Amino acid sequence: MTRPTPTPVGNASALDRFDPDCVRCRRLADWLTRVRAEYPDYHARPVPAFGDPTARLLIVGLAPGLHGANRSGRPFTGDYAGILLYQTLHRHGFGSLPESVAADDDLQLADCRVTNAVKCLPPQNKPTTDEIHTCNSYLAAELAMLPDTGLLLALGRIAHNALLRALQLKQSQWRFAHAAEHRLPNGLLLIDSYHCSRYNTNTGRLTAAMFDAVLARCRMLIDEL
Repeated sequence: MTRPTPTPVGNASALDRFDPDCVRCRRLADWLTRVRAEYPDYHARPVPAFGDPTARLLIVGLAPGLHGANRSGRPFTGDYAGILLYQTLHRHGFGSLPESVAADDDLQLADCRVTNAVKCLPPQNKPTTDEIHTCNSYLAAELAMLPDTGLLLALGRIAHNALLRALQLKQSQWRFAHAAEHRLPNGLLLIDSYHCSRYNTNTGRLTAAMFDAVLARCRMLIDEL
């Protein structure tokens, strides 16, 4: 099937979508300064989105992990969550390789882009509400570049709520639930999944089969567009 020419929801410059030198959140900027001192070989800066710039599927996580994206400079690269994510993306034709090992490896994503609600590593992997809100303008600008037939996959409740906020929608009207599907007023479809973190998979809250089913659903919907 020929892929249609996408019609963006809005307009946003590259700097609107991502600022590699952003220090809007003082706590996070100070924390990254400390991390760079302890791990001088780490990326330890805001982490940009990764994938197809004209993708119809946008996957949104929470924030970079200390030894994952914060180290590598690519979302979900270098930590356990990324193992499950990229294996599953590859299985359903969104990734050229089944693993992401470094920001400069040969992995390419097709019709898929991966980003985070918060672009900087937070202490204890827990951004504050103010930090999530401050970073939300970058997510909003990224959403403005999504085709009007786009599909959103939120990994976790925080990502779900960040997407709604970026689209200026009330969280109370669109409740997070694993595998839930929400047709939004602008035509985008939002699908929820529990985050593919080690904690969720170790406790059985999210199994590989559950996550595979969500990505299979995304694949089917993308192919029907």
